[in-house]
Amino acid sequence: MNRPTRRVAPYATALTLTLAAATFAALPAQAQIRNAPSPRALEFAAYIFAASNVCGYRIGNAAFEGLLAKQNVRVDDVQPRGPFGNRVQTMFTLMSNQMAQNRDQACIAVAGEYGPEGSITKNVLLPAGQAADAPAPAEAVKPAEPAKPVEPVKPAQ
Repeated sequence: MNRPTRRVAPYATALTLTLAAATFAALPAQAQIRNAPSPRALEFAAYIFAASNVCGYRIGNAAFEGLLAKQNVRVDDVQPRGPFGNRVQTMFTLMSNQMAQNRDQACIAVAGEYGPEGSITKNVLLPAGQAADAPAPAEAVKPAEPAKPVEPVKPAQ
């Protein structure tokens, strides 16, 4: 008995090739997907932002980014327009309100943890007058002495 041969329609082959191409094209995009930052990392970012807001500290970028990197988080992730910025903003609001109620004690505590002489990490929070990348006050450069007036040359006699 001869069975009738079954012909594959040309559109089915084209559909199969299209699906295969779409699958291979999507692989690099899937490789970029990462896990969400840990809740502890988001709380840390909110805490530093709240301390900066309530106490007027400046954030030391290098130290802050370094601590976030240890937790596998980028600064872009925790910024207000970042993918997890809304969570950080919610925690920031709660922490700021709580810190504002006991401002003096909160500012002393946070400076002791993350300030220039911090017990956890140093230079995450810097005093308000100090630039984020400026040298520490002990390493400050002395201003140059003012120029002494030059005496005019007397004509020869």
